Amino acid sequence: MSLLEVENLRTHFISRDIDNQIRVAEALNDVSFTLEAGKVLGFVGETGAGKSLTAQSICGLLRPPAKVICGRVTFDGHDLTAMPADDLNALRGAEIAMVVQNPRTSLDPLTRIVDQLVRIHQAHAGGPLAASRTRAMEMMEAVGIPDPKNRANAWPHELSGGMAQRVLIAMALMNNPKLLIADEPTTGLDVTVQAQILDLLKHLTERFGMAMIIITHDLGIVAHYSDEIAVMFAGTIVEAGPVSEVFEAPGHPYTRSLIAATPERLKVGGGAKLGGQPPDLYNLPSGCALRTRCVFASDVCATPPPRTRVGPDHDVNCHFAGDLPS
Repeated sequence: MSLLEVENLRTHFISRDIDNQIRVAEALNDVSFTLEAGKVLGFVGETGAGKSLTAQSICGLLRPPAKVICGRVTFDGHDLTAMPADDLNALRGAEIAMVVQNPRTSLDPLTRIVDQLVRIHQAHAGGPLAASRTRAMEMMEAVGIPDPKNRANAWPHELSGGMAQRVLIAMALMNNPKLLIADEPTTGLDVTVQAQILDLLKHLTERFGMAMIIITHDLGIVAHYSDEIAVMFAGTIVEAGPVSEVFEAPGHPYTRSLIAATPERLKVGGGAKLGGQPPDLYNLPSGCALRTRCVFASDVCATPPPRTRVGPDHDVNCHFAGDLPS
């Protein structure tokens, strides 16, 4: 059984305009995927595609006007969409943990590092404070923070960006989560530090047997650190499958356009770069949301594309899946 199963998830932004008319942005549309324990799934797509919103919807972290309209999220056999708020709060930070892209806004500037780690552990595990402090030292060492005994009493402003991100990762691991969600975890970091953080996350998933979702704009990150990939466009997963299969034989025009825009070392298929702008989520085109920008589009694309299996565990949402010219 998969650790995480997301079925037909739809999340909309519902608001009113200046004339008090209801406006609906279809931000997530029929998102479905599974993730097995110990695997790394990379979500990739342009800004506004719905990557972070998918994670927030899974974890119940949406704020108005965002709302899950329908769908089911099953984690380790539990239906998160039907779970009482208190139970879901207990699950977050314990079995499901997140690492966000800006540690400076996530760490409490008025609390020493060790106390923040202890607080996270106490909130979910309880027990003696000494045990929580010991756990904090173990996690600081596990994420590669040098001299953790002295660093433990540091204030967040005394840490470099990379070191602050390591602290966030340590906080996420304090309660032995089964699923780690890393949302753009290397944004704003130097290139060498980015590689260190990503290597660390990959190592920790293997060491602790966690599943991980990496949310990123960078196909190179997905290629090197993920087992599976989900390509998102306009709130929909348009292609998903094992990384090797998708990169060797991309079946969706949008995936091809992303690959065409990457450095030469990652180009593995035909396809032109897209022109135009992302679609308006308040007024999506009928059928395939890509059709107004796609060089392969025809009249049939005005109807919703089918989900087509083009290889083992490799799905493409396109009328021409498997028939695109190479």
